[in-house]
Amino acid sequence: MGKIVVTEFITIDGVVEEPAEWSFPYWGDDIGAHKHGELLTCGAMLLGRVTYEGFAEAWPERSDDFADRMNNSPKRVVSRTLTDLKWSNSSLIDADPTAIAALRDEVDGDVLVFGSVTLVRWLLEHHLVDELKLLTYPLALGEGLRLFADGATVPLDLIGITTFASGAVSLRYRPLAERPAPVPHLYS
Repeated sequence: MGKIVVTEFITIDGVVEEPAEWSFPYWGDDIGAHKHGELLTCGAMLLGRVTYEGFAEAWPERSDDFADRMNNSPKRVVSRTLTDLKWSNSSLIDADPTAIAALRDEVDGDVLVFGSVTLVRWLLEHHLVDELKLLTYPLALGEGLRLFADGATVPLDLIGITTFASGAVSLRYRPLAERPAPVPHLYS
């Protein structure tokens, strides 16, 4: 049984919008190897419309190990507006919690969710995320679309940390069903 794993590029102030505009100065071989390893666990991708359209425009023209894996992996797309999916191995899936949960058993490996903030928020709301991987960059943008909506409460359990030469840090979390009990404050 695979897991539904969300993987995001994120700034320290929570911005996930347009990572191509701010993440590349921090990119290195170590991050590339990390992302490649992540992709090797992929049995399928689960994408929202905006991310799908961006990926479908960028990846089919590329050819290397990473691009080949992206292009050949099964892709399930959650969208109310798309009808014709041209990127190889792509199909639509309803925003139905039961159907999406069933993907864990239908694919060999993890179901990776890249970007797709609206979809990720919905998945978290429906307790469908098994793991959240935040590649956190040492940068605050001050504005932009954030992963967590204002007022959202998403309790997480830290399960792993990987640091990179550029100062970026991969933080791995497991979402919790409810908030943990408060820890007594050191200064109370």
